[in-house]
Amino acid sequence: MRLSLGPLLYYWPKEETLAFYDRIAESPVEIVYLGETVCSKRTLLRLDDWLALAERLAAAGKEVVLSTLALLESEAELKRLRRICGDGRFLVEANDMGAVQLLAGRPFVAGHSVNIYNGRTLGLLAREGLRRWVFPLELSAETLAELQRQRPEGVETEVLAWGRLPLAYSARCFTARAHNLPKDDCQYRCLDYPDGLTLSAQDETRFLALNGIQTQSARTFNLVTEMDRMRELGVDVVRISPQSLKTETVIDLFHRVLQGDLPAAEADARLRRLMPVGPCDGYWHGGAGMAATEAAVRSIG
Repeated sequence: MRLSLGPLLYYWPKEETLAFYDRIAESPVEIVYLGETVCSKRTLLRLDDWLALAERLAAAGKEVVLSTLALLESEAELKRLRRICGDGRFLVEANDMGAVQLLAGRPFVAGHSVNIYNGRTLGLLAREGLRRWVFPLELSAETLAELQRQRPEGVETEVLAWGRLPLAYSARCFTARAHNLPKDDCQYRCLDYPDGLTLSAQDETRFLALNGIQTQSARTFNLVTEMDRMRELGVDVVRISPQSLKTETVIDLFHRVLQGDLPAAEADARLRRLMPVGPCDGYWHGGAGMAATEAAVRSIG
């Protein structure tokens, strides 16, 4: 199995973002997804900046994939999408069916938000050029096993194994709303929350994180103890989602587990210290998404 770094879901200052990817160039991750997938107002890095960054990472030996927006609402966003899909230098991760349509006939990756739930959809997209698909995060390992039996030849499977779960997208900007600001005058408040704005219920349970128009889990999805099972299921790529601190440490721990140099249980114990709130892996086991298995609960003491 190979390690991938998913697209940056948060809004960070430009220099911090560039410095982050300079460090990623030296990391053992093999595949890097680049680009804005959440909000087109996040323009500290413009498309030309992302493309230049893609060239640098490719020169460092990384497989670079350009990721597209999951929710498009304007002609300007469609224009940007057409440019990404027509660039031709890099593989593209389609995060909505509009991108799939533009990429038809060429190799592409289908992101988790395309929602591939059955073998028939996998077969249809494979005929259109699908090279790799990202398993929907709300489905279970049992469902993955069934889909793997139906997977077309030549199509790779990628599974998110670390990061806050991107649960939903909305036309409304929740981060702006939290500050009593309209979406069109959000004042770029997402910059204040490099890992999203964590929400608590009335009982003080932290269960969601706001990331602009995206709603995430407050807990961090962690499948490091499931690497052997993923191998048995024929998973090709294990995805890590970036966070503001210690992403390189997360990558190193997963890499060492995959190489057999570190027991998964030990890596799990170290990873718990890097979670903003705590672990979850319920979806993978067929349960509630915010739930954690007994092993995950032990890891937080």
